[in-house]
Amino acid sequence: MTETTSEDERRLAELGYKQDLARSWSGFSNFAISFTIVSILTGGLASYGIGLANGGPITMAWGWPLVSLMVLFVGLAMAELASAYPTSGGLYWWAAELGGPVWGWFTGWFNLIGQIAVTAAIDYGAAIFTTVVLNVIGIDIGTDRTAIFGVFAVILVLHAVLNAIGPHLSAVINNISAWWHVGGVAIFVLVLGFGAKNHQSVGFVFTETVDNSAVGFGGVAFSFLLGLLHAQYTFTGYDASAHMSEETHDAARSAAKGIINTILVSAVAGYLLIMAVTFAIPNLDDALDPEKNSGYPVIYILENSLDSFWSGLLLIIAAVAQLFCGYASVTSASRMLFAFSRDGAVPGSAYWARLSAKKVPVHAVLFISFFAFVLLIPSMLVPAANAPTAYAAATSVATIGLYIAYGIPILLRQLHGSRFQTGPWQLGKWYRPIGIVALAWIAVISVLFVLPTDDRGYPWNSEFTWTTVNYAPLTLIGVVGAIAIWWFASARRWFTGPKRTVGEPTDPSGDETPVRA
Repeated sequence: MTETTSEDERRLAELGYKQDLARSWSGFSNFAISFTIVSILTGGLASYGIGLANGGPITMAWGWPLVSLMVLFVGLAMAELASAYPTSGGLYWWAAELGGPVWGWFTGWFNLIGQIAVTAAIDYGAAIFTTVVLNVIGIDIGTDRTAIFGVFAVILVLHAVLNAIGPHLSAVINNISAWWHVGGVAIFVLVLGFGAKNHQSVGFVFTETVDNSAVGFGGVAFSFLLGLLHAQYTFTGYDASAHMSEETHDAARSAAKGIINTILVSAVAGYLLIMAVTFAIPNLDDALDPEKNSGYPVIYILENSLDSFWSGLLLIIAAVAQLFCGYASVTSASRMLFAFSRDGAVPGSAYWARLSAKKVPVHAVLFISFFAFVLLIPSMLVPAANAPTAYAAATSVATIGLYIAYGIPILLRQLHGSRFQTGPWQLGKWYRPIGIVALAWIAVISVLFVLPTDDRGYPWNSEFTWTTVNYAPLTLIGVVGAIAIWWFASARRWFTGPKRTVGEPTDPSGDETPVRA
């Protein structure tokens, strides 16, 4: 056993757990899974239409840098926590440790809801691009929502099976994925930069607006804010570095670096990608017309700004990246569920926390995959023209659920102040202003993204229809309400937070006094 591994296992024991999962991941692998889940070739492309329809090109030009900066504040605050508490429980464990069982309970459920929703949204986006690719290469299955939903189901099954094979394969796939994303973005930028039939002007990209808010106030500015969901949804899932702590060498440093490096690399590479796509828009009105773009503007832009070979190549690059992304999301979400179940917080916890012979939480993998499938069933129930609205709602649920889960432990760390015991990666005196900015941003987006992205989703619109209502707040209120009732009616009497799976650690000197975690 290496010295680093011994230190990792010692620290894990201090936190209350024995080394059940296989610790086989390097620091790069830890970065790679978060970078793969953020996946600028997934969120940046599949949800591009949300930003383009709300604010227009200015949302791409100015919204991405704004969100990147704000997300960096959130990531810095989370990295300090990940260094102090390198355990698979991640967000919920931090909250329980800093605030007690009730904080851990609600953080865990927000995190789990967000993990399921982001997995659903990622794999649905992957299905959209995959159906197009299949038709491009001659496998004619159509591109209607029935075909997309069928491919979505197949992708979820594929990701569940691959995850069940073992953690070593997972690390290899994510390492390949990181390079695929970097190389893919470079190819996108070069092909669109030099091969697009026409390019929009700098003035168009940085000043052209689209107002879809229809709220009677705010105009383009308010629409721009709604469009930030595009970038904010892309920047989700980097908590994977924390959830993979128990499988990573030198986790107290590697997890923190994984979070920060993911945000920095994604911010720069993502902006290059988004700008390349936006400059290549052939016609803005057509790109926004669901009759001409099938609800997904990036596919329209690629197919109409490039010849068939190059558009097909870029679609294949994007589809493969999105398949990598969905696979990694199932991996991360299953580890979170494993840890949450290990502490008895989920019905049937013993079953979901069970490991296979290869030390994989296979049952947790199946749980995540199944409920990700269930969450997107509404996309088949609404009229075909409104299917993108269901996808947008899934991205809202993912973004709000995850960022509230990010925010709770950041808030509790602020309340602890100098009493907080930092790990080897820390913010020092900067923890206070960084945490305050992070919390303020989370509060803003949590309000913004429960609003409809389709103007017909507002009750005062004469064309109001329930099929365009953003069901994100209904989903969150329903689930969180049930969780709250469950807490006060029952769980508060038996959920005590993280449960130790090892005895209380002792001081190396031989003193039996427990070492503080």
